[in-house]
Amino acid sequence: MLEKFLNFPNFTKNTLTMKVHLKRINDDYQFETKNERGDVVILDNKSEPNPQGVSPMELLLMGVAGCSSIDIVMILRKQKIELLDLQVEVEGFRQDGAVPNVFTGIKLAVKLKGDFPAEKAKRAVDLSIEKYCSVAKMLEKTAEISYDVYLNGELVK
Repeated sequence: MLEKFLNFPNFTKNTLTMKVHLKRINDDYQFETKNERGDVVILDNKSEPNPQGVSPMELLLMGVAGCSSIDIVMILRKQKIELLDLQVEVEGFRQDGAVPNVFTGIKLAVKLKGDFPAEKAKRAVDLSIEKYCSVAKMLEKTAEISYDVYLNGELVK
């Protein structure tokens, strides 16, 4: 199977791959997705009444929150900075009625707590969103990504 992908741009035998499996679990739109380690996420169609899982588009927003948070923790740890709390709120904006209905804007509010300089908080978030977060880098192809950084409840300028 690898051979058919070797014609993709930038794809080599050394390219890292990732796999997930999806299985329909009811008569409607509910699906179980599982990665190679066995971690499970339940997906559902949020436009139907009483969805029992996250929508694929919500999963993208969760992905950018998780990806950027991992980067931020790694960056601050390398600087020996103790992070007491990290929370991220993400809002996605889509054009009503567009097909496909991709995100055209994504806004993050990154909320950090700890006893360290505001400049370090801002720099860690800047590096994550603008350089390291693979999810943000993919999503920025269709969506303008903006973010605010808060340290101990105060907006960092």
